[in-house]
Amino acid sequence: MRSTSKSDFSMAPAQHNKAKGDTAPTMEDLAKLAGVSTITVSRALRDSPLVTEKTREKIRQLAAEQGYRFNISARNLRMRRSYSVAVVVEMTPVKGRPMSDPYPLELLGGITQELTTAGYSVVLTSKQLLDTAPVQGADGLILLGQGTHGEAVRTLQQTNLPLVVWGAPERDGDYIVVGSDNRKGGASAAERFLEQGRRKLIFLGDVDHAEVQERCAGFIDGLSGRATVHILRPKAFTFEAGFDCVSTLLNKQGHSRPGHPCDGLFAASDLLAMGAIRALTEASLRVPDDISVIGYDDTPGAASFVPPLTSVHQYLRDGGVLLARKMLDLIENRPARSEMLPTTLIVRQT
Repeated sequence: MRSTSKSDFSMAPAQHNKAKGDTAPTMEDLAKLAGVSTITVSRALRDSPLVTEKTREKIRQLAAEQGYRFNISARNLRMRRSYSVAVVVEMTPVKGRPMSDPYPLELLGGITQELTTAGYSVVLTSKQLLDTAPVQGADGLILLGQGTHGEAVRTLQQTNLPLVVWGAPERDGDYIVVGSDNRKGGASAAERFLEQGRRKLIFLGDVDHAEVQERCAGFIDGLSGRATVHILRPKAFTFEAGFDCVSTLLNKQGHSRPGHPCDGLFAASDLLAMGAIRALTEASLRVPDDISVIGYDDTPGAASFVPPLTSVHQYLRDGGVLLARKMLDLIENRPARSEMLPTTLIVRQT
């Protein structure tokens, strides 16, 4: 941690305890008055958790009495930093998948909690706005979602700013990734279907996305050749896309109840799973009697859906905290490595 010099502070207009013309005390003087080091003063005035609340309050009170206020612009100019991080959301908000969904809001909650505690501001943006001043001036970028074939990652790498990505590790990837253990998540769905005796299965998801590809690979590996898998690739991650994709399949196969095309369906997201269930029930197929369905994400809507949806839970808020910590490591030139969080299959009625 770098210390903050006296140039990071300036005299407030009013000084009730000093005569006019007196020389303003230095930061070192303020530290002596508090009986602490200058770095402790710096941290306290930035509300750093490295300083106890009692000490922070004591130093804030002394600073107020001496007429000091923290000069953020001076500090940033001296250290050549903006003390801001841009969070770039790869997804394009649409009616069926709004930004108010748990993804990305839970990730953003964890990111904001960690970065603001460390004294950084958060700039929320999209990859279409990378040339704006707040993004160009940021100390680093956090990308939520890799995009098709990693396209969003390559776009952000061109900025040459420190980069941390929420997603899945890619072969030959040279960037830090935080994500869920998507392979384990897929394998847990496969295990559930095998326990139920399901052998004609569908995977519903766009495998051009690294996370979805990992979920599919884990699913197929987990089956160990004991079931057949048909892959359906919806055009989006929405309820409507799941409904349309499954409806099209049923119509193509001239569906009739005795010969339905599968007895288990694993969707790459809860919204896709819910749309698929609607299509199945409209075709007079019973869930889970005829076809068992498993989603991914374990969003709040999964538990309240009818029937309640079995889903793979992701620890998104914890993921946001990890993303922020990796970013702070990169900014401070500390070692950082990719890290995957566990997943848990939440069994409900589907």
